[in-house]
Amino acid sequence: MALKRFSEEPAFVLHRYDWSESSLVLEVFTRHHGRIALVAKGVKRPTSQFRPVLLPLQPLHVSWTGDAEVRTLKAAHWQGGHVMPTGEALLSGSYLNELLMRLLARDDPHERLFDHFTTAVQLLAEKSDAQQLVLRAFELLLLRDIGLLPDLAQESSALTDLDPRRRYVLVPESGLSPAQSGDDSALTGERWLDLQKAMDDPAPFVPTLRACAACLQALRQPLRNLLHYHSGVRVFKTRQLMLDVQAMTRSHPPRGIDPDALPESLTTLSAP
Repeated sequence: MALKRFSEEPAFVLHRYDWSESSLVLEVFTRHHGRIALVAKGVKRPTSQFRPVLLPLQPLHVSWTGDAEVRTLKAAHWQGGHVMPTGEALLSGSYLNELLMRLLARDDPHERLFDHFTTAVQLLAEKSDAQQLVLRAFELLLLRDIGLLPDLAQESSALTDLDPRRRYVLVPESGLSPAQSGDDSALTGERWLDLQKAMDDPAPFVPTLRACAACLQALRQPLRNLLHYHSGVRVFKTRQLMLDVQAMTRSHPPRGIDPDALPESLTTLSAP
């Protein structure tokens, strides 16, 4: 019986594991098949054509065979369009990779989310001053796409429309709830409604980016709490690595890296 073959699938490498002395297993996010595992045979050899291609945050076209849990990579080449993010943007992209690794099941297609991820990676590579906005916009769209974000136009417990002038807070266990006085992460109903409207746009990434700009700092903690709650971890590995680097370099911080500006970003993530 002939093996199934899939060709020229848009994809990004999220993570990789050692498979043998010369091979790797890749966790790959594809547009039509979701997150899948591929074994790249011989990729560690100096002469392998895959070595300069199979890097994170590069838009690829990949081909593979098989329908088992781990398929066999047959071809991969750079899709073009933008270069791989570098420096601070690479740290941010590593955080997005970890979100996908932790929150997406294998073989569960998310075509719209793949398009959002492509846009996010491109913006990280091109807009060095917009990284926080890109992260918050992608977090919102990711949570919405996988069904973990409550309706931002309603108070969750009462299922009533938000009062634009009243302040609400996003709670992981119960959704949007009226805020108590002094809650720095609370936003007015008007702001939550703007975010919901932006995400409902047919091409939502840029509208969501703009909506986040009006409430950037207030969004960071409730979205982090929601992501931790649904991923089952207290701290993302990229966040912990950033804290470790911050501690080691406190007297001479790396130039151009602001730990507060990129709260959950660092290098390629470890296995979850």
